[in-house]
Amino acid sequence: MHKALRWLLSLVVLIGTVGIGTASASAEPAENADIKQRLLAIPGMSLIEEKPVDGYRFFLLNYEQPVDHRNPEAGTFQQRISILHKHVDRPTVFFTSGYNLSTQPRRSEPTQIVDGNQVSMEYRFFTPSRPEPADWSKLTIWQAASDQHRIHDALEDVYDRNWVATGGSKGGMTATYYRRFYPYDMDGTIAYVAPNNVDDRDDRAYDEFFATVGTEECRTALNAVQREAFVRRDEMVERYRQQAEAEGWTFDLIGDVDRAYEVVVLDLVYAFWQYQPESECADVPAADASTDEIWNFVDAVSGFSFYTDQGLTPYVPYYYQAGTQMGNPDMENAHLDGLLRYPGINAPRSFVPEDIPMEFERRAMRDIDRWVRKHSSEMLFVNGENDPWGAEPFRVGKKADDSYVFTAPGANHGADIASLKDGERRIATEALLDWADVENEQPEADTATKRLTEPDRKLDKQVERQRTFRP
Repeated sequence: MHKALRWLLSLVVLIGTVGIGTASASAEPAENADIKQRLLAIPGMSLIEEKPVDGYRFFLLNYEQPVDHRNPEAGTFQQRISILHKHVDRPTVFFTSGYNLSTQPRRSEPTQIVDGNQVSMEYRFFTPSRPEPADWSKLTIWQAASDQHRIHDALEDVYDRNWVATGGSKGGMTATYYRRFYPYDMDGTIAYVAPNNVDDRDDRAYDEFFATVGTEECRTALNAVQREAFVRRDEMVERYRQQAEAEGWTFDLIGDVDRAYEVVVLDLVYAFWQYQPESECADVPAADASTDEIWNFVDAVSGFSFYTDQGLTPYVPYYYQAGTQMGNPDMENAHLDGLLRYPGINAPRSFVPEDIPMEFERRAMRDIDRWVRKHSSEMLFVNGENDPWGAEPFRVGKKADDSYVFTAPGANHGADIASLKDGERRIATEALLDWADVENEQPEADTATKRLTEPDRKLDKQVERQRTFRP
């Protein structure tokens, strides 16, 4: 493990670093100090709110971060974090969704398994954690990883046991990028359903996925109802326009309601496999179903509200990153030939304001992929068999140390350790407990099912994710 080296590096940083929010809390023994006082003694840390939660203390905090970690004097912004505090003697899980911060206490699966503290971070440029004015060139995977690095350094003296990073989807990507740029911060990394779009110009893996996922009957039915939604376009768009007027939706960012409709329907097949279980194939409407049935199906799977200004605007930072570093799939849709009015519209540039410049950096994901394959250690990637985002997964090479890639059978974008096959679930759980240094706490327990916490319906509830074409 890297604990000794991380301790030494942290000591050097704490002794030699001067600047905003980089110093540690006071050296008062954790056993005798109130945790709130210790957290608020960290320079740059301020309290937003403390919320009651059984068995924990839950803090919403702001942490002052440099806009540019390469030039800390260029300005700062307030980044929201939360801390679900169990005890300073427990391991700590560093979670991020890669998007906004949930203001409600939640336990990620690793937190449930290791019975630890959980630090959660809002990704930079997701409001309110956005510099003003916003220099979008500073929204990069390295800058975001450096945000995590500084938060970890600020908190490591308080939470000095082992740390594990985690996240799902874009959060899994975030945890992976963080490990690549700061490989000695964490004792382990669990990345759930994390896409790995190495070459943004080559999307053959996605075409192959959609040609083979599920049954032929289900694929045919989905393609047929998607095509029929375009055949009935004029009627459906008018209904969309009426709903937008009733709801107060606008379409300035994407252009107009017709363009929004095209993207919503283009998302249909992808969104179905991303979030629906294969058993829902039985509920796919026939191509000759009523317009009401088709409308309701498209709305339930893709969501007409998302490609409005009200739905898109909070996710502009994601689309900016997809169009500058992370990439974005572009699948073949031969069954829709002759029906599309805006070829190429389902691309990141369509969802970012025109006054924000974007230029794609092709080396960014290649660098991440190369590092994971050749240098990764103590990393676990969990994918879902039926998840489109798993068409291009991360892979670890023969020289990777204590790293694993597992796929949950029949699972979609909600795949987790619990959904793995028994043998793989056992390996994954044992690895996580080892990385957190709690592997011997219950030696008599079955590690295939072990978790060191009791289930809690509120704390373990998964945050609902928008049914849209993004990780």
